[in-house]
Order: sequence, then C-alpha cells, then structure tokens
Amino acid sequence: MDIDPLTMHPRLSFAVAAIALCLPTQALAAEERAFNVPKGSLSAALPLISRQAGVSISVADAKLWRARVKPVRGRMSVERAIQRLLDGSDARAVRVSATSWRIERRPVPARVTRAAPPPGPAPQPRAREPSNHMIAAAADEIIVTASKTDLPHSHFAGVVTQLDGGDLAFGGERGMDSILSRTATVSSTHLGSGRNKLFIRGIADSSFTGPTQSTVGQYFGDIRLSYNAPDPDLRLYDIDNVEILEGPQGTLYGAGSLGGIIHVVPKAPDPRAMTVQAIAGLSITQHGDPGGDIAAIANLPVGEDGHALRLVGYMLTDGGYIDNPLRGQNDVNRVHVRGGRGTFRLEAGDGWTIDFGGIYQAITSDDAQYADKDAPPLTRASMVEQNATARYGMGTIVVMKDWGDLYFQSSNAFIDHRLFERFDASLPESRRGDGQDAGVAVGAVDVERLFAPIEITPMADVPRVLDQHNDTRMFVSENRLSRPYHDGLGWVVGASFIRNRARQDRDYGYGPLRAVLPGVTNRITEVTGYAEATVEIMPDLIASGGLRLSHARLGGEAEGVSFALAEANRATTASRDETDLLPSVSLLATPLDNVRLYARYQEGFRPGGLAVDGNFVRRFLNDKVRTWEAGMRFGDRGRSLLDASVSISHSRWHNIQADFIDSSGFPTTANIGNGRITSLSGAVAMRPTAALTFELGAVYNHSRVDDLSPQILPVFAATPARLGRIPNVASHAVRGSVNYATVIGDEDFRVNGWANYVGPSRLGIGPVLGESQGDYVDTGLAMRVGNERRGLSLTLTNLFDSRGNRFSLGTPFLEGNEGFLTPLRPRTLRIAVDVAY
Repeated sequence: MDIDPLTMHPRLSFAVAAIALCLPTQALAAEERAFNVPKGSLSAALPLISRQAGVSISVADAKLWRARVKPVRGRMSVERAIQRLLDGSDARAVRVSATSWRIERRPVPARVTRAAPPPGPAPQPRAREPSNHMIAAAADEIIVTASKTDLPHSHFAGVVTQLDGGDLAFGGERGMDSILSRTATVSSTHLGSGRNKLFIRGIADSSFTGPTQSTVGQYFGDIRLSYNAPDPDLRLYDIDNVEILEGPQGTLYGAGSLGGIIHVVPKAPDPRAMTVQAIAGLSITQHGDPGGDIAAIANLPVGEDGHALRLVGYMLTDGGYIDNPLRGQNDVNRVHVRGGRGTFRLEAGDGWTIDFGGIYQAITSDDAQYADKDAPPLTRASMVEQNATARYGMGTIVVMKDWGDLYFQSSNAFIDHRLFERFDASLPESRRGDGQDAGVAVGAVDVERLFAPIEITPMADVPRVLDQHNDTRMFVSENRLSRPYHDGLGWVVGASFIRNRARQDRDYGYGPLRAVLPGVTNRITEVTGYAEATVEIMPDLIASGGLRLSHARLGGEAEGVSFALAEANRATTASRDETDLLPSVSLLATPLDNVRLYARYQEGFRPGGLAVDGNFVRRFLNDKVRTWEAGMRFGDRGRSLLDASVSISHSRWHNIQADFIDSSGFPTTANIGNGRITSLSGAVAMRPTAALTFELGAVYNHSRVDDLSPQILPVFAATPARLGRIPNVASHAVRGSVNYATVIGDEDFRVNGWANYVGPSRLGIGPVLGESQGDYVDTGLAMRVGNERRGLSLTLTNLFDSRGNRFSLGTPFLEGNEGFLTPLRPRTLRIAVDVAY
C-alpha cells in the first residue's frame, strides 16, 4: 500500500519524521567498531576513543579530565565502548546527537533508607572556580590510593590527610616544609635540608641519623624512598597529591612505618597534549641574604599510541641568615638545591603500561643553621664551617596491567643516597670555663688518645671537626595484584623484596691531623608476603583485615677498627635472621548520614642492626609498635558545609631503638626500653561559601619511657628526670588556616593565610640531649592573581619575624648542648611569576 505524505495524518507524519531522525543514531549505536584504548586518565583516553569511534565527545566538568578510566579493547558498539570506559567512575555519558556525546558528573543517588534531614539554610550561589583548580569540586570523591585498593575515603577506617599538589606549590615550593606547615601531626628535626628525620603521631626516636630505620615510611609513587637514611627532602614540583596515613601501617608497608607513611603521588605523563610550565621567584630575607628559585615542567606526547614523556627540573637558593663573628662571616647558612626527574610512559598494548623513571637531587648547605642561645640574635661562634651535602638518585621501572576488575603492578627501583656532614668539635673561648684546657678534652673526645703515635701539643685555637659519611644503596621490588574497591569488596595480595646496605664512616680532624673513628656497615635482605581485604559485611558496616609475613636477614661489621681487633674478629661482625608477623583489623560503621565511626588495630616494626660503641659494635634488637585506635568523622570534605574528625590512639612500643650520646661523647644506638604513647587529634573544616574555607587542626601527645633496658641504665643514672618523655615530638600542636578564592574580572584571585603553634618538646634521650625546644608560632600569607596561562604570586612567611627554637641540637660533639637553638627563618618575602603554554 502506497502512502502519500501530503495526505498523511499530522501525528503520523510527525512519528515518521522522528523515526527517520533516529535511524542514524540507532545505526551508529548498533554498529560495532574496533577499540584499543588503554586505562589512565580521561584526558588521555578521550582523544583515542573519540577518534576510534568517529564521534565528538565533550566534557561538561573540567575536573573530570583527571578521572581514572578503564581500558576498552575489542569490537563493540560506540555506546558500549563509552560505558565501559567510564565504568566505576563518577562520570556518565549522555548522547547529544547522532555523532556527539557529552560526559558529565554522575548525580549522587539519594539514600532512601534514611529519613531526610531537616531543611538547612538555602545553598549560596556558586562562584566560578578559579582556573588553576586549587579548590576541590563539591562532588569530587576522595580516593585513598595509599590503601592499594583505591578505597574511597568514606570507606577508610583511619586518619588520612590528603594534600593537593597545587596547594603544596602555592606560595612557593618548600619541599617537606610545605607538608609540615599544613599538618599538625607530622613533625621533624631541623638539622638541615636533606638531613632531617620525620615523625608522625608521637612515634619518635632520636635527633640525628644513625643506623636505625626511619619511623615514617616515605613513598614516591609506589617506590620506597629510603630505608635507614634521613628524609631526602625532594622538592614537590608537579605533584598530583600527598597522602599521609597516621599510625602503624605494617601490614601493607612493612618495616619502617611505625608512625605512619607519607605517600607522594606525582603527575603522570599525559599523551593528550604538549604542555610547558615555568616558575621563577625572588626572595628577600630580613637580617639575611636574598634567594631565588626557578623550575620548568614539560609534558611531551610521543607518537600516537599513548606514549608520553614528562620532565621536571629546578634550581633553588635559600639565602643565609646566621652570622659567625668568630670567623668574621655573615649569613653563612646558604642552601643550594638542584634536581629534576623524568618519566617515560610506554603503552605496550593489551592493557600493559610501562613507566621508566629517574630522580636526582643535590642539596649543598654552606654551614649549619643553629645559633648560640646567649649570643646576639642569629649569631654563632664556631671555629669551622659545618657544611653538608646530600645527593639522592633513583631509577625506576613500573609495569602495570589492567583487566578491568583486576589490576597488577610491579614497582622496581634502585636508590643511591649519600650524605656528608661536618660537625664542629672545637670548644671556643666563649664556652670554656676558667682554667679549662680545651685542647685536652672536647666533650669527651681525648685528643691525645686518638693521636697516640704522634707527639702533639694540644692548643685551644686549633679547630677540630668530626666528619661523617653515610652511604645507602637499596634495591626494592614489589609486585601486587588488587581488586579496586567496588560493589562492597576490595582486596590486594602482594610480595616484596628489599636489599639495603648502609655504611657510616667517621673521622676526626685536629688541625692538619686526621684520625679514623670506628664506623659501621649494616646490611638487610627482606622478603615479604602480604594480603588485605575490605568487605561491606552489611549495609553501613565495613570490615578490613590483613596479614603480613616478613623474613629478614641482617648482617654487618664495624669499619675503621684497630688492626688487633679486626684480626681477632672481636665484636666487629654480626648476623642473624628475623621473622615478623604483622596483623591488622578494622571496622567502620555509618550509623547516621555523614557520621562515621571506626576502630582499628595495627602493628609496625623495625629490624635490628649494629651501632658503633667505642672501638666495638653493639647489636640492637628489632622494635615493635602495637596501636589501638578509635575515631569519628562527620561530614564529607568539600561536599558539606562542615566536616570534622577526631581520633584517639594508644600505642605500646617495645624495645625502643634510640640514638643518644654515650660515655665517650659520640652518638650510639641501643634499645633503651619500652614506652607508651597516647595521642588525641582532631580537625575541622568549614566552607561557608564556595570561595571561603576555614580549617583548624590540633594534636595532643602523651608519651613515656617507663621500662629502661639494663644495658643503658648507667648512662641515665645521673639524670633520670630527663628520660621520661619520648623526644622530638611536641606535647601539643595547633594549626589554623583560611583560604579565599574568587574571580575578579577575567583573573582568578586566591589568598591563603596560616598559623602553626608547635608546643614544647625535648631534644633527645639521655643527659646530654635532654634540652627543651619548641614552643613557638610560625605564620605565613600567600596570594596569587592570574589564570591558567600566567600568574603573579606574593608570599610572606614568619609574619612577626619571631625567633623561636625549632631544634636544640647544634653539634652532638660538644659538652652540654645547653647553649644552642635553631631559629625560624626570619621574615621572608617572595615574589614569583608562572607561565604555562
């Protein structure tokens, strides 16, 4: 039967036209095409799937460009390919026409199992977000990547702090100081950049670097930065975010995570487009020298198969501000930093990705940054320059494979970390009592004994130095298979291998004469297997549990001992095996909307080793921390007007490894006994408008060493009162900040102000290191005006030009140490420009 369109009923005519218009869309949706799109960020995957599908795809929310998406491989329809790409993310695809799609954020589903809360104040109009993306979007979900199962923060039972990489660079990149100024629970010694030890939640051991392993695990990507070496203080340019997990993390991260971990996530190479960014700044320090910084970041796509190269390079100079009138020098403590890193991403096909990377950084400190307490401000009388150099190098190969629901990663690295430090072992005139011959004994260093074969006449004006060389080399490999958390289940199983060798050499200089002091080499080979799972056992109740089994073989020997002792092999070598089992368990409940309660138990440990003890070496045992923790979180960061958290933890620390000054006047390491730490921390953030945010955080630590080891009792017998509290961690600390971001005309404007109070603490363990420190306020203000392409920044730190005392250790080789303090950097103004193409 023929149908005349001119005589067709109007409604039938409209239906036929609609069907005709839909035919291309349905045909395109049903047509199967070949796809080969690797997993990664949406920004990298979108151009590939758009080209292979032959359609145009737009993104409604710019924040979604960083979303992680699944791989798409095989023949399928365009609609199915886009759905598979976005599966598991908080984005969805909406068809706009036959040949175009729009990706937008998936609406948050309403919970029908709970009564609706009473109506609150009307939402305020949302200002346009600044183009530098410094503020999280209201609907962004925070993912804890350090959980190794991409666990949402709402499902994580514990305290985790996530710092945005843009925030850390805002106002000038300062390395670890950028992290310390933004958290209340992380603390550090302040011996100098590249020489410091980090502590989290009251788990601290000593003031200087010895053979003990760090109490904080530091990771760059999924690679461990060091084993028993100080914080390398890598500069945090081009960082996506930093995650801080508080409390022992032994199950997932093994040895050296007694206090927690700091997980730095760098930005990955992006095959989507070539970008270049440059930053340059000039700083002026009151009472000191000027400084400057320059950095460049480049992202270069390589070919059309998803390969890309990302490069970062930087140079910084911090002007000195300590004067040394004894040598007639001003502003002696200038610091130079230069370094860079690169990552080449190879998309090998079939879901395999290989990253080849490298990092190098060198820090040179012209002199120490401490001052004399009883001298004019910012001055020190020192007979020698106490210079230091830290060189850090790392080469990495990371292999990844994504099967959709399963994810495999193999992370492999070789690390070479070298540190040289020179300490003043002289006793200037200003520190000698009447009638004291400084040339005979300095601290407890007997010059005549050290140079027994040589006739010398001790003189007070001859400089003496103690030079210390630390050389650490490590190979680490970790392989894991995980199921990223979704549909109420996430798990990870893995195995790791670590081989670490750390050598410490020391020599003593008396004028032109040199004497080799005993040193020590520690070796460890560790093989580990671990597993952890997170399960939603019923609605609003999530349980996690895991187990780690580690076997370590330790060995070492003394270096530079006398020939007779070496021949006799007397107390100069040692080796043994250790096996440790580290369980973990946690529960998280959501009894009310936006209210989460959790409880967890976790353990951590450090293996033992060897330490110098006079002309011999001393063995010290492994130590272990057991922690019980409970807490509550209210609200969702960035989603609600107010979010807050509070946690309380109690830790028992057995066989504490600590460095202290022995009866010969030199640092040594031993198990000093058992202790306990109770920590209470809390944080609150309020966002009354889209442009304004207030944050406040605080921590209280109560710690005691309550069971002394018999072998070190004689050292503390004279001053038992100085032992009680575990050192280097403030009894309390408070941090507050305010952030304001808005748009003025076509330019973004942001200002951030902060103030940190660090309470009192003790320098170290024992009679020599028992001095007080801390009890100061640090402040700062930073602002930027500009856009994505260019910007002008101004930063002012230490607004009130306060002195304070961050660290009471000047040099451990002088009697007392009562006369030293480490002041804050004086008021400093930095002006910088940044450009991007």
